[in-house]
Amino acid sequence: MILTGLEIKKRMGGDIVIDPYDSKLVNPNSYNLRLHNELVVYRNETLDMKVPSETETLIIPPEGMLLKPGRLYLGRTLEYTETRNLVPMLEGRSSIGRLGLFVHVTAGFGDVGFKGYWTLEISAIQPIRIYPFVGICQIFYHTVEGEITEYVSNKYQSNKGIQPSMMYKDFQ
Repeated sequence: MILTGLEIKKRMGGDIVIDPYDSKLVNPNSYNLRLHNELVVYRNETLDMKVPSETETLIIPPEGMLLKPGRLYLGRTLEYTETRNLVPMLEGRSSIGRLGLFVHVTAGFGDVGFKGYWTLEISAIQPIRIYPFVGICQIFYHTVEGEITEYVSNKYQSNKGIQPSMMYKDFQ
């Protein structure tokens, strides 16, 4: 079952934490999350999953930034979230998708107990100008059946910003 917008509002401060929270961003069964003004790109064209990858931080100016096709941009949500007793999931907004902008490649699925900012795996079909703090995606929540084991990770839990891949830790 997916929570309704009214149920999301009821659970704020309990099973759900969204900071900053704005009731105007609640939808019938989701909450719109906004894009922070930072992006991270990988410096090397070829990546090796056994090795930490070098990155560079870009700042999206108020007048916007042009994203190019064929490049992965890592962004993050402006909002910090915490979820207890529910499975959080992330999807792009339909208005964003209709512009040919993807907000995640594979990582739209969260875990019970996740705490942190959502790293967005942004890619564009064609050149597109993006702006900081725009509503870029939506979070929604599934109820859980069965005994709950909360998410624990030495990679992404309680992150403070954009998280490049830490796949290399799986090889250690």
